[in-house]
Amino acid sequence: MSPAPRSGPHGHGPMPREKADDFRLAWRRLFQYMDRYRAPFLAALVIACVGTVLTLAGPNIISDVTDLIEKGLYGPMDLDGIVSLCLMLIALYAVSAVLTFVQQYIMTTISQRTASNFRRDISRKINRLPLRYFDSNTTGDVMSRVTNDVDTLGQSMNQSISTMATAITLLGGSVIMMLYTNVTMAVTAILSSMVGFAFMAVVMGRSQKYFERQQHDLGEMNGHVEEMYSGHLVMKAYGGEAAAKQEFDGINDSLYRSGFMSQFLGGMMMPFMNFIGNFGYVMVCIVGALLCIDGRISFGVIVAFMIYVRLFTQPLTQISQAVVSMQSVAAAAERVFEFLDEPEMDDESGKSVKLDKVRGHVEFRDVHFGYSPDKEIIHGFSAEVLPGQKVAIVGPTGAGKTTMVNLLMRFYEVGSGDILIDGVSTRDMRREDVHDLFCMVLQDTWLFEGTIRENIVYSKEGVTDERLDEVCKAVGLYHYIQTLPDKYDTVLGDNANLSAGQRQQVTIARAMVDGSPLLILDEATSSVDTRTERVIQDAMDRLTENRTSFVIAHRLSTIRNSDLILVMRDGNIVEQGTHDELLSAGGFYADLYNSQFDPE
Repeated sequence: MSPAPRSGPHGHGPMPREKADDFRLAWRRLFQYMDRYRAPFLAALVIACVGTVLTLAGPNIISDVTDLIEKGLYGPMDLDGIVSLCLMLIALYAVSAVLTFVQQYIMTTISQRTASNFRRDISRKINRLPLRYFDSNTTGDVMSRVTNDVDTLGQSMNQSISTMATAITLLGGSVIMMLYTNVTMAVTAILSSMVGFAFMAVVMGRSQKYFERQQHDLGEMNGHVEEMYSGHLVMKAYGGEAAAKQEFDGINDSLYRSGFMSQFLGGMMMPFMNFIGNFGYVMVCIVGALLCIDGRISFGVIVAFMIYVRLFTQPLTQISQAVVSMQSVAAAAERVFEFLDEPEMDDESGKSVKLDKVRGHVEFRDVHFGYSPDKEIIHGFSAEVLPGQKVAIVGPTGAGKTTMVNLLMRFYEVGSGDILIDGVSTRDMRREDVHDLFCMVLQDTWLFEGTIRENIVYSKEGVTDERLDEVCKAVGLYHYIQTLPDKYDTVLGDNANLSAGQRQQVTIARAMVDGSPLLILDEATSSVDTRTERVIQDAMDRLTENRTSFVIAHRLSTIRNSDLILVMRDGNIVEQGTHDELLSAGGFYADLYNSQFDPE
C-alpha cells in the first residue's frame, strides 16, 4: 500500500473521506486502542453515574423543604425538619462533588496517558517506515500528526467522554425523576425539548466533514510553513515570495472555511439549546400553575420541576458541546490511525547474520531498481570493489549515483539482483547491522541543537578530548573551535551558527570519530572553499586509509587518486577503471573531465 496521492485542493493532499461511518469507526478504534485502561475507564463512568444520581435526588428534597416552608407560613415552622433535610441535601451534593473530582482525575490520567502512548507509537512508527513514505509526504504534515492531532486527542477526549457520560446519565435520570414526580409536567418538559435533539442530530451530521477538513488543512499549513521557513533564503533569492504567498493564501483560505464552518456549526448548538431550556421553563411554569390551581400538585412540585427542567436541558447543552469535542477527536484520531496504518518495513528480528571482522569486499550483482514499479532507473548494475579500495562513482545528474548508495545502505530494497559485503547478501542482515558498517558524509549537512562535542561524537561513547583534537586538526576545524568561549562545549543554535564549510567539516569529523569499516562520501567538499577543500581532501585521504570507501563526486579533480572509478549514465555503468585509464580511453569520462578542465 503506497501513500495516498496528493490531489486535494491547491494540490496540497488528498481530500478527507466523507463516509457516514467515519465518526463511529474512529471512536471504535480509539476505544480499542484504550483497551489497556478498560478497568479504570469503566470505574470512572460508574463513578460519574453515581455522582449524577446523587445530584438527581436533590430536587425532591428541595421540594419537601419548600412544602415545609409553605406550611410554616400559615402555622408553626418545622425548623428541625427543614434543617434535617438541608443537611441531607448538603451531604448529597458534597459526596457528588467528591465523586466528580475522582472521575475527572481518572479520565484526565487516561486521556493524557493515551496521548503519550500515541506519541510513543508514532515515534516508533517513524523509525519503521520506509523512505518512500517521507518522499511522498511533507515534514510539516507528519509533525502535525505528532503534535496538533495528538494534542487534540489528549485535550478533547477527556472532556468529551466524561461530559457525555455525565450528560446521558443526568438526562436519563432527570426523565425518570420527572415521570416519577408528575407525568403531565414531565411530558410537557420532554416534548418542549425534543426539537433540540433533532437539531443536534442534523448539525452533527453536517459538521463532521468540516472537522476532518480542518485537521487536514492544519497539517497542510504546517507543512507549507515548515518548507518555506527552512528554504526562505532560496525563496527570497529567486523572488518566490509572491508564489509562496499565493500558496499560503490558498491553504489559509481553505483552513479558514473549514475552521469557520466547524466552529460555527458546533458553536450554534449551545445558544439554541439554551433557548430550548428557557422554553421548557416557560412551559413548566404554565402547566404547573394550572395544575397547582386545580390542587393536583403542591407548590414544592413546581419548584422541583424547575430544577428538573434545568437538569434535563443542561445535559442537552453538555451533549452538544461533547459532540463538538468528539468530532474533533474523531477527525484527529483518523489522521493518527491513518499514519499508524502505513505499511512498515519488514520485520528482521529473526535474522542472525552479522559481520564481525569486515574486510570491505563489496559486490553488486545485476542490480535493478526503480522508485516506482513502472519506472526502473537502475538497469543491471554490476561491479566488484576489493577491500580497502577507494571507489569513485561519477556521472551526470540523474545517472543514479546517490541511488546506488541508498541501495548499498539498504535505505531502499533492490528490485532484483543482489548486493554482497564480504560474500554475504545485505538482504540476509538486519538493516541496523548494515548501517553500522558504514559512516557517511553527505552533501546536505545535518547538525542538531547541542554542543559541538555532541555533534561530533554523535551516538559514540568514550571519545576523549585528545581524539577530538586529533580529528578536528585533521579536518582544519581545531583552530576555530579554540577561539570559541566554551570550545567543544559551545552550544550550536537551531540553525547552527557555523558557515556552510564549517558545518561540512563537523560532519567529516563525525565520520572520522565513528570509525566504521566502510565509508560513503557524497560530494563531501561541495560547500567549502578551495583552500579548505585541500585540507579536507587530505583528511579524507587519511580517513579512507585501510577501509573501503565510496565517493560520489561532481568535481572530478577530487577523485583522481581513486583505485576504481565507476562511470554511470542512465542507470548503467558505461565505463570503469582508474583515472588515467579512463582518460586514455577517450570515452564518456574523458568528455566529463574535459568539460571541467583544459586538456593537459
